[in-house]
Amino acid sequence: MTRLMTWDELTSRPKPSPTHTIRWGQGETDIVDLWLPDGAGPHSVVLMVHGGCWQKAIADRTLMNWAAEDLRRKGMAVWNIEYRGVDEPGGGYPGTFLDVAHAADALRDNAGKYNLKTERIAAFGHSAGGHLALWLAGRHKLPASSPLRIDNPLKITGVVNSGGLADLKASAPVTQADCLANILDKLTGPPSATRPDVFSDTSPAEMPPLEVAVESVSGDQDRISPPGLAEGLGKRLAPARVWIVKNTGHVELIAPGTDAFARERELLQDMLR
Repeated sequence: MTRLMTWDELTSRPKPSPTHTIRWGQGETDIVDLWLPDGAGPHSVVLMVHGGCWQKAIADRTLMNWAAEDLRRKGMAVWNIEYRGVDEPGGGYPGTFLDVAHAADALRDNAGKYNLKTERIAAFGHSAGGHLALWLAGRHKLPASSPLRIDNPLKITGVVNSGGLADLKASAPVTQADCLANILDKLTGPPSATRPDVFSDTSPAEMPPLEVAVESVSGDQDRISPPGLAEGLGKRLAPARVWIVKNTGHVELIAPGTDAFARERELLQDMLR
């Protein structure tokens, strides 16, 4: 049996720090870490969204520091966003989604100051962050009646969905119950007369066609986000591509030095080229 990487093996590495930390609002989690490459720019940008089962008690944006630093060293600026989890006041529906939306749009507001290119933006989301990254890519098609609708959203060129739980309906019975099934109602909000299907504006698999490049990367031994989820999502979001990396679990997907992360970095570079 393949020995899979543990979280401790990632988080015990020397932890890099971002170039800048930017506050876009007054809330405690209204914050973004910016990782700027060397040189004056202009810099291509990866919009990064962390996972952690949509719960801050499990993870925050700093879990992505190692991945962000690797991309920065390869010449990409990284806009690593924070958001309220469902376990925080105001988190869930609609707060978590609105936090992600405003944090993404703040990239455009700060692009001039930091010489960031916004013509092509690649989003990279891991686990729950894969769901949120794909949601960002499709939110421009949300109906005006949705509480999640914001006019003139930041345009996303493509998404690398890293072990993402992007199809909420399919993911809930497959991943660990305390990761999604137990918090699903808070994440999606209750149905209403104007929104009878709670997945219609919360789950990318149920939203209108995203019309962006989607690359899903999964580990063949991932127990949090089994590869079958990526394969099912690929069919729903066709022509999305699916990459299954052998001898790989969930942690390897955001750990520099692994085959999975090398593939994801290459896909991001292709999207921004």
